[in-house]
This record gives sequence, structure tokens and C-alpha cells, in this order.
Amino acid sequence: MYLVIIILNKEEVIDDILSILVELGSTDTTIIESQSMGGVLAHRIPIFAGLRLQLGAKNIYSKTIFAISDDKEIGKKIVYLLKDSGIDFNDGTGRIIVVKIESIFGEPQLPDIE
Repeated sequence: MYLVIIILNKEEVIDDILSILVELGSTDTTIIESQSMGGVLAHRIPIFAGLRLQLGAKNIYSKTIFAISDDKEIGKKIVYLLKDSGIDFNDGTGRIIVVKIESIFGEPQLPDIE
């Protein structure tokens, strides 16, 4: 099993990514709100205010998606399917990290659908 971590800087493509994850069979997914360290430093610590110029008008907020998959190549497949949809993941859209999982305990919580 593999842990897929997607740090998504361009939140407007989140629906595309979630659809792709479902298409690839990864439904055990969690999404959290996140911020870049550079963005926090630039806006909260005066000594790093120069970072604001480098960041420009970029959004310092992001989404981080954690997903479980049995597919070692899921990262490559996500990038390929996004590109097929006209989304280039190499233009600052985000990052995808795939890490091998040694153990997993517990079961995912299923939503109540009534």
C-alpha cells in the first residue's frame, strides 16, 4: 500500500483531482486546509517580509490531500490524467508525493447517506 500526498496550490482543480482519485480506485481520502511555510513567514514575521515580493499575489493557502492506494504508479497516473484534462501539474499547481506504507490500522469512516 502507498500513501499519496497531494499538496494542491491551485484549489480550482480539486474536483478534477478527486474525480481522478475515484477513477483510479482510491476512495480512502482525507482533505485538509494548509498553508505554505513561506506564506506564513512572509505575512507573520517581519524579518521575512521580503518573501512577499517573491510570492507576489499568490495564494498562500492550499489543500493537502491524503489518499491510500495499492498502486505504486498512482502519482504518474494522476499527472497523466490531469494532463489529459488540460491541467499541467508542473506549473506550480502543486506536488504529489507517494510513500510506501508499512502498516495501516483501522478502517476508514464511511459517510452516512440517508
